[in-house]
Amino acid sequence: MLPEITPGTAIGDRYQIQKVIGQGSFGRTYLASDTQRFGDACVLKEFVPSSKAEYTIQKARQLFEREAKVLYQIDHPQIPKFLAWFAANERLFLVQEYINGKTYSQILSERQQQGQLFSEAEVTQWLKDLLPVLEYLHKLNIIHRDISLENMMLPHNKSQAVLIDFGLVKEAITKIEFGAGNTQQHYSQASIVGKYGYAPPEQIRLGQCYPCSDIYALGVCAVVLLTGKKPELLVDESLEWQWHSYVNISDSLTQILDKMLAEKPKQRYQSAREVLTDIEPLILPRRTNEALSLKKVEININKAQKEREVIEITESEEFKLLEQRANQLRKKRETSESEETKISQVNDAVEVVFEPQTKPKSYEIWQPEFLEHCRQELIRCMGPMASLIIEETLAQSPHLTPVQLVEALIAEIPNPQRAEDFRKRIQISIKPEKVLSSENPVNTRSVLLYPKFLEHCQQEMSLCVGPMGMFVLEEILAQFPYLTPVELVEALAAEIPDARRAEEFRKNIKTHFPA
Repeated sequence: MLPEITPGTAIGDRYQIQKVIGQGSFGRTYLASDTQRFGDACVLKEFVPSSKAEYTIQKARQLFEREAKVLYQIDHPQIPKFLAWFAANERLFLVQEYINGKTYSQILSERQQQGQLFSEAEVTQWLKDLLPVLEYLHKLNIIHRDISLENMMLPHNKSQAVLIDFGLVKEAITKIEFGAGNTQQHYSQASIVGKYGYAPPEQIRLGQCYPCSDIYALGVCAVVLLTGKKPELLVDESLEWQWHSYVNISDSLTQILDKMLAEKPKQRYQSAREVLTDIEPLILPRRTNEALSLKKVEININKAQKEREVIEITESEEFKLLEQRANQLRKKRETSESEETKISQVNDAVEVVFEPQTKPKSYEIWQPEFLEHCRQELIRCMGPMASLIIEETLAQSPHLTPVQLVEALIAEIPNPQRAEDFRKRIQISIKPEKVLSSENPVNTRSVLLYPKFLEHCQQEMSLCVGPMGMFVLEEILAQFPYLTPVELVEALAAEIPDARRAEEFRKNIKTHFPA
């Protein structure tokens, strides 16, 4: 074998060797930096044919290239990305993504030093995470051939295992060097591809691999994680598995692992999907019994994910919905009648009367600056459709007060936090009149002037939404202390989620206000 490449050496005028991170009968694995990608870390795998014959080296390159093309088509988040292959100085190299983490062999060793092993729940989830990876590979007609705890890594800050170090290229070089020899020698050498104890009998004895061969090796890994014992210590003299006495797990998982470890390929699961079908029911009950703190974290993650999804579809799905609703509103506007609220004061009592009006009331605050301010703030919350929402709202209800407009726009914002931010940024303050006169009608005066009216509003809100009614009223008055009675009624009605109760609230305020 050619000597080890010293650190600092540049291979292919691009990859600078940092250190050796692995070595085997087929070559070495180096940690390198890619000088053409700003020094990004990568893995450089060197494969050195033992034969120096020109034919062997040429054939090795051809077969190496073919197998490299197989690796190139793999695109899965739990498999390191294949970046390149090349030959240099009679050496063959593969370049792959660098996974910064620990192998499961290292993780198991660290746990054993602390007197711990992997639990049944952990191994069950671990299998569920890795079986889809095997399913993906097998659909591409790719068999890993070298599954073991040394070839599975847990990246830092990740929760799912990564499958590394395929046996494809190792087997290719084996075929090159021993293809011309006798059959028995070929099978003997082929058995090197795959680790003793992990590889199934057909792979060790005959050099044959099937999808169920990978499933067998994955089952061995699971048993080793559960027992903490090396594979060779878990079989007896007749090569039968004897691992049950080392661990106490459910019968369901025991049966699954026994079927994965069946000696004859036909007796095993024939696909990773079959194993997943049996594994899934074991995970669902565990999820329902998770700790409350873990549930809270999961809820927070889901909530954040939903927010991102809302932002992503803002310019597509929501716009389509708004367009459909706009068409509906335009049709309704042709037959709808505008209403105006009129409040009259009689013997210290305020009666709310709703009368139809043909002309919408004009408000001085409907200035272009105010509408532009609303539009800009709504764009911050919902994106480009903000202008359309404002136009539709005013087209449907041109008689809205500024406060009512703000509340109507808030109702269109799907994210509660963004809705509250919008409310705070639109600071409307309508000053109360000092004197009540014929030039100053009562419906422009602050609702704070009518304590009995406020008390009745509180009672009616409590009937509609329960004890929260009082807090809703206080919050609205704290934000908008100068609302008119009509504006307060509409603001409170907007807080009642049930449309029928909201309408009853309006009627009760109108007809049953006590003197």
